[in-house]
Amino acid sequence: MSDDQILANDQDAPEEEAYELNRRDVAAVLYAVDIGDRDRLVDLMEPLHAADIADLLEQINAFDRRRLIELYGVEFDGEILSELDEAIREDVIVVLRPEVLAEAVRELESDDVVDLLEDLEEPQQEAILDALDDADRVVVEQALSFPEESAGRLMQREVVTAPEHWNVGQTIDFLRSAEELPEQFYHVILVDPKHRPTGYVTLGKLMASPRARPLQEIVEDSFRTIPVDQDEGDVAYAFNQYHLISAPVVDADDRLVGVITIDDAMAVLDEEHEEDILRLAGVGEGSLTDRVIDTTRQRFPWLAVNLVTAVLASLVIALFEDVIAGFVALAVLMPIVASMGGNAGTQSLTVAVRAIATKDLTGSNVWRVIRREVLVGLVNGVIFAVVMGLVGIIWFGSPMLGVVIGIAMVVNLVVAGLAGTVIPVALEKIGVDPALASGAFVTTVTDVVGFFAFLGLAAVMLL
Repeated sequence: MSDDQILANDQDAPEEEAYELNRRDVAAVLYAVDIGDRDRLVDLMEPLHAADIADLLEQINAFDRRRLIELYGVEFDGEILSELDEAIREDVIVVLRPEVLAEAVRELESDDVVDLLEDLEEPQQEAILDALDDADRVVVEQALSFPEESAGRLMQREVVTAPEHWNVGQTIDFLRSAEELPEQFYHVILVDPKHRPTGYVTLGKLMASPRARPLQEIVEDSFRTIPVDQDEGDVAYAFNQYHLISAPVVDADDRLVGVITIDDAMAVLDEEHEEDILRLAGVGEGSLTDRVIDTTRQRFPWLAVNLVTAVLASLVIALFEDVIAGFVALAVLMPIVASMGGNAGTQSLTVAVRAIATKDLTGSNVWRVIRREVLVGLVNGVIFAVVMGLVGIIWFGSPMLGVVIGIAMVVNLVVAGLAGTVIPVALEKIGVDPALASGAFVTTVTDVVGFFAFLGLAAVMLL
């Protein structure tokens, strides 16, 4: 099948999403692999961004991925490795020939190499380190000596600096004469004689200023330094909070050791958001490319926790066995009370966990937020109490049953709003990740309170 036939067969397909890898491109690439046409494969891959090639490698199966890499040969860009999902990165590195891997790694900035190495097994780490020049290897090994998820791991060592007493002309001449500069940089960092950063100048201001103007006169107000051991989550927050483009990293003596750029900080922020969502759902940090056994291992503990919470709720129901036997309609309406409480609790929990992660929920406003969530639960509870009260009257012909489920609905939604905010705040205070542990506690509270309120009221008011 030719590329033109592939295009004709797919022309009636729904329009592709913006920036989504085109299915026709994937089909054409796989066809080139099937027939072993390397020239066609290179022509098809050449226009693609490294991120798109990484997506393509993630979407195809392991057999096709190996064949594609082997046929592609020496054209493998190092940026592709940086963009690949961690779950298949090791598989790709194993397939790459040593000389291809070496050339790919040499193209990367030091921070990208460190990011590449962090999640690999020792044999793959050694293969990449051996591919580096001696000077680059020392830089990367130094970065790996810093704590995981710290600014030292996130920074790149390639930094553009200038003495703080220079003027614009001296700096421009230096940049033009430099044999090697970082592929991308946004600031020239000013340093004192002890190599401590004292400010930075944007490239825009540098190029727009007269040559004789001192650099000190055009420094940016946004300048701030990042300690080398600072948590990368706090680094990402600082970039987002203060609208930073880059920031110098300093050691314990305030000497410049590297720089963090906005692309790396935003990647961390994106990972933090994704991690929170996955943990709230109790699915760990897996991806679509994980094996069945790995995914099962990640999800099993939280399903086991849910089983325990379900047993607790069942024990509450068992306390009112005679009540349910005497009024069968209660069994029909119980899931409604539990479901409404669970959903309301999840809503409050999600808002609270996100606010904690962005540092918007603090000790100064926590009680105001808790009060708001309780009032929201109260208002929603009253509204749905009226609705369910009418349902109880119309469906079962029992006004008192409508009153019971209405009161239970109000109680459970108020408790859900309270638990969904208080539990993650309390867990965060004692050093437990609220995104990881809050869901099970909130579910337990809403189920137990919902069933106890509903069945307890029924026992008092209906029998």
